[in-house]
Amino acid sequence: MAENSLFAILLRKPWWISLAIATAVAALARVLLPEKYAVAGMLGCLPFVVIAGMAAWRQRGLPSAAQSAQWLQRLQTMNARELSAAVEAAYRHQGYEVQPIKSPAADLALQKYGQTTLLGLRRWKAASTGVEPLRELQAAMKKHEADAGILLAAGEVGDKARSFAKDADIQLVDADQLVKMLHAAGAPPKP
Repeated sequence: MAENSLFAILLRKPWWISLAIATAVAALARVLLPEKYAVAGMLGCLPFVVIAGMAAWRQRGLPSAAQSAQWLQRLQTMNARELSAAVEAAYRHQGYEVQPIKSPAADLALQKYGQTTLLGLRRWKAASTGVEPLRELQAAMKKHEADAGILLAAGEVGDKARSFAKDADIQLVDADQLVKMLHAAGAPPKP
């Protein structure tokens, strides 16, 4: 499915939007079409009903907007040790073995299914992330013979940095993704 198609966009929106569109399509078909074609026209809402169901399934267990805002506010006040502990708990919840490592570019080594991933979170609060921290993480990955890398980046990530990360097998985790991970791990934000 194309990223900017109507159905792809609706999958990223709250489920009830697709359901509202389905209701509107059915109502319009019922009102505007002749009676013998109304039922056939109303069936045109079925794709929107399916998308509503898919979106609801994908969105189950995700934090509400208020919870996300609370988490984001809490993340901004966390010191490095608190952030590291929260991130460790989130990855342990996903089944990773987590080990702190001493490296200028990476803070944690994550292991799962025999794969090692280095995670860097030191520049979490940086306003923007360029290529340099990614190069440093890539060098740490080579040094520690890691299979992949993850960089937490709360600020803006430039196009060059995104391209470099993709080529270097480094996943960029933004604030929204981190909030979802922390919420899934079950740890409520502390004031």
